[in-house]
Amino acid sequence: MTNPIKKKLIVILGPTASGKTSLGVKIAKKLNTEILSSDSRQFYRELIIGTATPSQAELKSINHHFINHISIKDTYNIGEYEKDSITKIESLFKDYDNLLLVGGSGLYIDAICKGIDILPNIPKEIREDINNNFLEKGLNWLQNKTKVIDPDYYKYVDTKNPQRLKRCLEIFTATGNKISSLHNKKSKKRNFDIIKIGIKTEREILYNRINNRVDQMINDDLIEEAKKLLKYRNYNALNTVGYKELFDYFDGKESLKNTIENIKQNTRRLAKRQLTWFKRDKQIKWFTTEEYEGILKTILK
Repeated sequence: MTNPIKKKLIVILGPTASGKTSLGVKIAKKLNTEILSSDSRQFYRELIIGTATPSQAELKSINHHFINHISIKDTYNIGEYEKDSITKIESLFKDYDNLLLVGGSGLYIDAICKGIDILPNIPKEIREDINNNFLEKGLNWLQNKTKVIDPDYYKYVDTKNPQRLKRCLEIFTATGNKISSLHNKKSKKRNFDIIKIGIKTEREILYNRINNRVDQMINDDLIEEAKKLLKYRNYNALNTVGYKELFDYFDGKESLKNTIENIKQNTRRLAKRQLTWFKRDKQIKWFTTEEYEGILKTILK
């Protein structure tokens, strides 16, 4: 009796604007399969232009999952994403031998490939104390405390996102544990093989792509999209590059020219943090988007 074929999850990852989406669609068509997203900001149905979700043509050509499936008003955490994704993967593997996971959110990729420890509940008084300190002392205080408490986390976290930094302090204060240590050191056992394909791009080329894409987003009415979301600016989902800079523009803090430049600069910084995260993972096999045949060979062997 022959052994059943082991199912394969093919992860296409890389920094923003590296070409993951179009490559993922191309490979999915070749393998006649479906795509799950691990891009945490593409989950939200209100964030279309600024998160560079797949085009309507791409969404129609291949079934995508976890794209625009929740609202910015919904509470949705990484533990729920892990549970929902594994359930969806197991369901899809009844029909397919291969599936694709495409995205650039390293923590969400790890949630599927390795599993994560459940984040603890934080006592209300700890949360309020940290928030009051933040309101009194500002973002620099949060950044400095995080850097001292958990330098590993500080290397790849968005240091301008106070919610992420406050979470780090809350967990350390409540448990004495670093947030970076809450990733499972021993990966959860998955009943499928995982192949990780990283998309590498020369820095200058990547930065040019980022700059051009931001210009295209502006042409595609990102300003109008952000304006409609202004009243929701305090939602964590809106603490996202492309939207938070435009909120400052609406407040009169920046000119439009400077705002667009800030979006480009902060997107480049995001790409750098993503690469810092991925470089820790020795299982990733790196290719350029032009090395399509080599990518296919690695997947199929």
